Amino acid sequence: MERNMDDMNFNILRLGHIEYFVDDLSRSRDFYVDAVGLFETERDERHVYLRAIEDREHHSMVLTQSGTPGVGAIGFRVSREEDLDQLARKFQARQLPMRWLQPWEKRGQGRTLQVQDPFGFPIEYYATKQPVESLLQQYHLHRHGCPTRLDHVNVLMPDAQAGYEWYTRELGFFCSEYTQSAPPDDHVYGAWLYRKPTTHDLAVMTGPGPTMHHAGFSLMEPMGVIRACDALAAAGYADNIERGPARHGISNALFVYVRDPDGNRFELYTGDYLTVDRDQPPKRWELDNPRRQSLWGPPPPRCWFEESMRVTSLATGEPQPVQAPTTRAIPLYVE
Repeated sequence: MERNMDDMNFNILRLGHIEYFVDDLSRSRDFYVDAVGLFETERDERHVYLRAIEDREHHSMVLTQSGTPGVGAIGFRVSREEDLDQLARKFQARQLPMRWLQPWEKRGQGRTLQVQDPFGFPIEYYATKQPVESLLQQYHLHRHGCPTRLDHVNVLMPDAQAGYEWYTRELGFFCSEYTQSAPPDDHVYGAWLYRKPTTHDLAVMTGPGPTMHHAGFSLMEPMGVIRACDALAAAGYADNIERGPARHGISNALFVYVRDPDGNRFELYTGDYLTVDRDQPPKRWELDNPRRQSLWGPPPPRCWFEESMRVTSLATGEPQPVQAPTTRAIPLYVE
């Protein structure tokens, strides 16, 4: 895929944060801190700001009080303030809905550009966040699965081929692995895209959208998956464990999927690989190869295939309308 280098004068570094809407802020805070093992940076009347042990920024997850669960924003960090202005010019030329947020509108976060991407996802770009102490070597504070960072998000859209082309051609993402139908169709039905040197910051999948399947948190080592399950079960959340432990073919991740008290889904995983050599061709998976979705492990429940999280409209603040796939959906192979 040829990149559009003419106006790619910006540098997106990595996924920075995710915002989940929750009904009971205190209950959700206790779930993510006491049962999952994230750390609270601060809170106000409507938000709780959380981070993982490697984070040196104010937050990588925001819980926002709302009567409707779902996703408020997906945040990406850029390398400098000028990148925000370059992105704004690019989005304005394409007539995408966008607005600027000042630092006082996002606690702990610098100037922020909000945009509804061409597929309806609410994306935030920022260059700075308030620095905080890394907890990496505060071993006496580590608990349960010990999430190290927010690693990726997995989203559904009616045509993943279009999402793949937008994020690689226009925003400079690289592809580590993808699923594609056989010739002569040769259509991309899912792609794992990255800016940081791991398998993905963003996965785009064909399905009803715009919706989000999950956010993924990286763990330090494989036993963290088991400890996370033990901690969730001991805290009374055994039924919130939706799928796993098991291992994906795509990304090689050892994982467990969990639903929070509002039904928002997240993944705890470990075992993917580095993608430092960006000239390395991405790995292609046949559309009908079941090993890409599950290298081993029990079959997922039906809800894992069929349920995803609504995302917010910047214009209305309400959930975005969901459209059916324009190409043949492959929900059995969502990662």
